Amino acid sequence: MEDPNAQNSRNLIFGKYEMGRLLGQGTFAKVYYGKHLRSGESVAIKVINKDQVKKEGLIEQIKREISVMRMVRHPNVVGLKEVMATKTKIFFVMEYVRGGELFAKVARGKLKEDVARKYFQQLISAIDFCHSRGVSHRDLKPENLLLDENEDLKISDFGLSALPEQLRNDGLLHTQCGTPAYVAPEVLRKKGYDGAKADLWSCGVILYVLLAGFLPFQEENVMKMYRRVFKAEFEFPPWISSDARRLISKLLVADPEKRITIAAIMQVPWFKKGFCRPRAFSIAEPTDRFEEEESPKGELTGPAQSVSVPPFYNAFELISSMSSGFDLSNLFENKKKAGSIFTSRCSAAAIMARLEGVAKGLSFRVMKLKEFKVRMQGAVEGRKGQLAVTAEVFEVAPEVAVVEFSKSAGDTLEYVKFCEEDVRPALKDIVWTWQGDNCNNGNGNGDSDEFVHGCN
Repeated sequence: MEDPNAQNSRNLIFGKYEMGRLLGQGTFAKVYYGKHLRSGESVAIKVINKDQVKKEGLIEQIKREISVMRMVRHPNVVGLKEVMATKTKIFFVMEYVRGGELFAKVARGKLKEDVARKYFQQLISAIDFCHSRGVSHRDLKPENLLLDENEDLKISDFGLSALPEQLRNDGLLHTQCGTPAYVAPEVLRKKGYDGAKADLWSCGVILYVLLAGFLPFQEENVMKMYRRVFKAEFEFPPWISSDARRLISKLLVADPEKRITIAAIMQVPWFKKGFCRPRAFSIAEPTDRFEEEESPKGELTGPAQSVSVPPFYNAFELISSMSSGFDLSNLFENKKKAGSIFTSRCSAAAIMARLEGVAKGLSFRVMKLKEFKVRMQGAVEGRKGQLAVTAEVFEVAPEVAVVEFSKSAGDTLEYVKFCEEDVRPALKDIVWTWQGDNCNNGNGNGDSDEFVHGCN
């Protein structure tokens, strides 16, 4: 007989997702299976205990993981759909990848060369995308490579990833991290390393494991293994083809300066066989929701606080007020998107009209997503496909609006150029301040009358 109280016992998050069985857990986080209540879509929900990460000094790491996952939206990377928070917890709502870890496949033995090549191609394609955005993963291994229902690879777990602002004055990273069997020798030497080149060493170890069925530097203790890693000392089993051996030998090179690059990998005949670079595609921008109240049992049972007016303001105010020292302001990637946010004293309707006019003047196709949100699609094929930019206007006060741009598809450098060289000059007469600027308005002279006149 059906339990009449079952509905009340459901673990609902923000009245939007139902959280189900535990999928896995770590020291500070648990990952649950979830379902979107309206669409029925399956998701994975990573729940992080805020007090624990504060106590362990991992706030910056969590902030960085959120920021990175918003940047690296690619067919072969696990997608971040939403970030939500309460006073005590942070929720990552992510794409649910049904096929499990690639590690489980390898644990049963070596893969056929064509299968291993497909996974390696997808891995390199995704890592190339990450590196083009300045992101180094730093913990690539089969346990962090998932497979979807179509047997396509998805990179997960960006908890140890690095961004350009972590580079020291020598232009290198210095944090030792990763999994010993997959870590590049330069990371172990404590003298600084290039994160992208270290990732490629890990890719070489992964390719070896896929084809051999075991690790290249396997030893009974870690110190012996490290000695072999420092010398790049390994042997091939007889069943690995000569072409695959040549590529692995160029990846597992102890000197990072002599290690093969991604551009060169993509020209290797063994790699090129059947390779089809994924088309640039648009994934909806992750949203952010913040709720102050929890039910007595800790479940989030009510609908999330409305963030439509003004969503931008609520995001910053609620995050800042949730707990001192835990400011997640870079959820919005403010520091990484030159010219991506400005304030204006014009009405939202006037700003939208100007945005559409600018887009059409640049031969961008304009698609209205909702009343004060548009998507602008470029006509020219760029390095990562056609550039697509989303612009949204938020009225934070009767005479103040915030306009946020975000890249939905295409190349980051082309997006920055679009913001800096096309958008800023075209909108200067309606801008009060650009993010990071010290002047009072787009003209830099603080004359509010001239500014307001630009809205007419």
